[in-house]
Amino acid sequence: MPAAGPSPRSFDQVFAEGRLSLGVVLPVRRQPDAPIDFREQIALARRAEELGFAAIWVRDVPLNGPWYPEIIGHLDPWVALGAVSAVTRSIALGTAATVLPLRHPWHLAKAAASVQALSGQRLLLGLGSGDRPEEFAAFGLRSEDRRTLFREKWEKLQGALLHPQSLPGLPDSFELRPTDFVPPPLIVIGSAGQSLEWIARHAAGWATYHREPEQQRDRHHLWRRAVDGAAPGQFRSFSVALHLSIERGSGAATAIPLGYRTGETGLVSILAEQRDLGVHHLMLNLESSTLEPDESLELVAAAAARATGTSS
Repeated sequence: MPAAGPSPRSFDQVFAEGRLSLGVVLPVRRQPDAPIDFREQIALARRAEELGFAAIWVRDVPLNGPWYPEIIGHLDPWVALGAVSAVTRSIALGTAATVLPLRHPWHLAKAAASVQALSGQRLLLGLGSGDRPEEFAAFGLRSEDRRTLFREKWEKLQGALLHPQSLPGLPDSFELRPTDFVPPPLIVIGSAGQSLEWIARHAAGWATYHREPEQQRDRHHLWRRAVDGAAPGQFRSFSVALHLSIERGSGAATAIPLGYRTGETGLVSILAEQRDLGVHHLMLNLESSTLEPDESLELVAAAAARATGTSS
């Protein structure tokens, strides 16, 4: 089933050709191993909206263990988005990414419809395949099947969201309520085991991970070619998840895994470079050992204004 229908307002405010917007992935950290105050994170989402960020993103990590070394326990993404929705008015609310093979499509459709109703239609539904065999086994599934599961569940989920009064594969007596919601755009996070052509044909956009500039330029070229072939004449967004370790002062950027360690001067250069690479949206994973989380947000917003001549 191809992506269909007009793009919701949340999509248009985050993604546009020739424009770079910024989103914040919660939690915003003081340093990698620092404990997280999740109520503070909800307040930071409100602050991000005040500073002009385009989107708040949350992750889906159902279970933790030695196979997933990060020590924090992420909130359930739908509980988190409900809390953020209650304290914000306009910022887009995204999942990056919901692990589709581990979720039942009817549950996901219900959660998405609920967030749309509560938030004023602000959801961006980012979906990934997951890749941790231990987690799949805990849900009674095989990680080797994730590619097929992703496609099968995508079709049911998208069908339920586009046609809530006629759920695919169920008798006509079943429907998804509330029905008065705008179907959220579906965005593939990572490859999800699918070809770029499949993603371009079925999704509203694609989010990938940070690479060195020349490699990222090549990825963008491959994406544009896939879009031109699979969805000619249609807009498909291109997003990048970027890790930023922000330091006080005006230091230049140095490479770290999946991102940069940088001061304000380097940050301005990074944002300008990402825009020039064709990136529509950056999903920023922020941390700092020298700044408070709200200070990190303020520094990034100021750098964005300098890099683009606009707000975030």
